[in-house]
Amino acid sequence: MADNESSTSSAVDRLTYLLIGAGIGATVALLFAPKSGRELRGDIADASRKGVELTTEQARRLGEKANDVYGQAAQKATDLYGQTAQKAQELIDAGKETVAAKREQLQAAIEAGKDAYAEEKDRARSAGSLGSGSTPGNV
Repeated sequence: MADNESSTSSAVDRLTYLLIGAGIGATVALLFAPKSGRELRGDIADASRKGVELTTEQARRLGEKANDVYGQAAQKATDLYGQTAQKAQELIDAGKETVAAKREQLQAAIEAGKDAYAEEKDRARSAGSLGSGSTPGNV
């Protein structure tokens, strides 16, 4: 995009210098031409009209070029936005899947812990009821 801006700026500079040079050259040529005042004024009017027409045409071309560059930049921005939004959605979905998988693992671990606790509690009760019949002093 920097190349487009550089070439557009360069084209504008060239056009400006061309028009300035053409205006100076036409004015000098008309001033030194051996013509009557009426002819000279007519020639100056013709040169001015041609200069305006040339400037108008160049401005129109430059405007079209600017619109093309703007359209291309807008299209690229739209494409990049779409790609970024799609990638973000993919990352969000992957994150949700990871969280769901970890949640299931955590719930399974909690259930396993509860089961192990219940088994140990039952074992402790069983061991306690077996050992309650004999006291250490009776042995």
